[in-house]
Amino acid sequence: MSLAVRFLGTSAARPTVERNVSSIAVIREGETLLFDCGEGTQRQMMRYGISFALNDMFITHFHGDHIIGVIGLLRTLALQGRTEPMRMWGPRGATRVLRGAAHFGVDRVGFPVEIAEIAPGQRIARDGYSIIPFPAAHSGEVSIGYALVEDDRKGRFDPDLARSLGIPEGPLWGKIHKGESVTLDDGRVIEPATLVGPRRPGRKLVISGDTRPADATIDAARGADLLIHEATFAQEEAVRASETGHSTASEAARVAAAAGVRRLALTHFSARYSRDPGELLREAREVFQEVVIARDGMEIEIPFPDERGDAAPAAADQSAEPGISSPSC
Repeated sequence: MSLAVRFLGTSAARPTVERNVSSIAVIREGETLLFDCGEGTQRQMMRYGISFALNDMFITHFHGDHIIGVIGLLRTLALQGRTEPMRMWGPRGATRVLRGAAHFGVDRVGFPVEIAEIAPGQRIARDGYSIIPFPAAHSGEVSIGYALVEDDRKGRFDPDLARSLGIPEGPLWGKIHKGESVTLDDGRVIEPATLVGPRRPGRKLVISGDTRPADATIDAARGADLLIHEATFAQEEAVRASETGHSTASEAARVAAAAGVRRLALTHFSARYSRDPGELLREAREVFQEVVIARDGMEIEIPFPDERGDAAPAAADQSAEPGISSPSC
């Protein structure tokens, strides 16, 4: 089952030539989830091959560089004749803010827009995974991050042992794998534990939103396969980062190290680092080695923990032209 992240916008506050403002698409087995929707997100979706057949949009907070694109995206969907509902999720205040955006986006064209305000820790359960919001620390703003946490999977079934025990391939194998004991024609009772290994963990993806380094992010990201954390500034701007409720690259790396994540992706860069974020990468790697600098169009695939081997998750950069991939930094 595939799980991938596509960065649609990696700039803070305003777009630059190289980067659009904040938006991240998460694609899980064909289902698309959108996290934040900065200005021009619908064009980024077209450019980087993200389906408009999404049903969920998750907003971290209500600064313009994270929500202005809602108007354009909803308008585009309306002009394409969409009839399916769009679910929009956000922190306290989402109803007022997002309802206004929806009014501009689908005025008199319309499809249902369902808005839900969610609090930290309020689990949104889905088929095979959950979305769990957690508090962010962003200059007093009502702001949250999101963790996508998959359910545990069934243990591995041992077909060779099943054959050696004389269990015919077919429905009995399926029952055992589902956790049911079976009785064979010769009277033997086969318990699932004989043929099925322990349950296997799913994957965890964490998106910080705009935030200072925070214990809540560390708690939410413990053991995550991928942490996407903002890194608006380099360490030379640490005071400004603190004053504006943002993080430096090295602060983000310390969060990743404390949480024991497998990989860290930095995003949400001040315009001064837009063209050359190498300083941010160097500072982060002094603290935490498995770091990648996100770029618009980059895709990161997240394998299951028991299938990934020793290699880090693959990252593809499609920032040059759509459909062209090259190794990431």
